[in-house]
Amino acid sequence: MAYARTIVFDLDGTLVDTAPDLIRALNYVLEREGLPALPLASARNMIGAGARKLLERGLEAEGRIVGPEEMNRLTADFIDYYGENIAVASRPFEGLEMALDALAERGCQFAVCTNKLEWLSKRLLDQLGLSGRFAAICGADTFGVAKPDPAILRQTIARAGGDIGAAVMVGDAGTDVGAARRAGVPVIGCTFGYTDVPIAELNPDQLIDHMRDLPAAVEALRPVQNGT
Repeated sequence: MAYARTIVFDLDGTLVDTAPDLIRALNYVLEREGLPALPLASARNMIGAGARKLLERGLEAEGRIVGPEEMNRLTADFIDYYGENIAVASRPFEGLEMALDALAERGCQFAVCTNKLEWLSKRLLDQLGLSGRFAAICGADTFGVAKPDPAILRQTIARAGGDIGAAVMVGDAGTDVGAARRAGVPVIGCTFGYTDVPIAELNPDQLIDHMRDLPAAVEALRPVQNGT
């Protein structure tokens, strides 16, 4: 290949198991509002569309609908709490760093394209010692658009110095598959993430059950990318 393949990752539920800290922050807001906490097992699939949507889903699960101004206040409180407690229990998925090492040896570079806010994404990856692995870390506020809008994926690839014709998206949910499809980028689905629709039903180009499977999945896309 004339240039390195750019592999773009979703963050929550793909790179990092962030559910424990996100749901802790959600429950902080719910309990302060006099509502019962949600169990992690049932709330984890509410993750993936950003803080505001997570709060909306959590409130709806408790039968509470709030107006825009109150939602703004609750979202700000959620972000404040989460930002201070962002990596208490969040950890990279098993096998991630070995997979990144193997792919880097093959000339790949990496970027993050997430619906999380950019500063929260960078803070999380900083605290986990992962930021230095990524040529670009872009969130829903970086370009003013969120997945599944393909613009955020295209601009993330450009910011990383990559070529969209040699890029791959890796994600765990419909927003990732949707952004990739609309951008014309092949997509690898992770079965271990957060989604209310099983990722297999969204027909990604490759499917992995563990990060150790990622290098082989990327390699399987090579003929498509090389046009051979």
